[in-house]
Amino acid sequence: MPLPFLTADRAFDETAADVALPFDDRDRWRRPYRPGPWRVGAAALLLLLASYVLFAAMIIAFAGGLSGATACGAGALLIIAAALRLLRMGIWVSARGLRRVGFLSTQTLPWTRVTAVRTVQQPVRWLGLPRTVQGQALVLVRSERRSEPAAPLLTTHNADFLARAEAFERAADSVEVWAEEYHRG
Repeated sequence: MPLPFLTADRAFDETAADVALPFDDRDRWRRPYRPGPWRVGAAALLLLLASYVLFAAMIIAFAGGLSGATACGAGALLIIAAALRLLRMGIWVSARGLRRVGFLSTQTLPWTRVTAVRTVQQPVRWLGLPRTVQGQALVLVRSERRSEPAAPLLTTHNADFLARAEAFERAADSVEVWAEEYHRG
């Protein structure tokens, strides 16, 4: 009895992976791309640091210093919260609009206030640092701020797409399709 789902000779159909499933809820917030290795690596290092701090809190608690153990436990919880927030950062889309999740803030913009979303060639920040390099950016043009420069949503040199140009193209195309589909309707 052949089991085609277990064999390696079956061709991988990449177009089928991009098609929305019929039970997908379009009103649910979703990130149209996977978090990049830089972001995941930084979060993993933070979680590793949190495990060491929790271990230190346990040693301090067994030694009898409950106030020090409490402080270490609270510090570990802050580190864990920072790692989880780092993983949550990015652009999220739904039928209701576009959401930009930053480390300390979240901004939601309904599709009715979006004029255009397009990919442009411009200087972009490297990993969010002040240094800029030439790259591509997915920019958002808002209907009430046409004269201001467009704010980049995604760039080829941020923590999600550094050295992953193909992933940036797929994510940019996906966000552009969402904007085009819901801006009209």
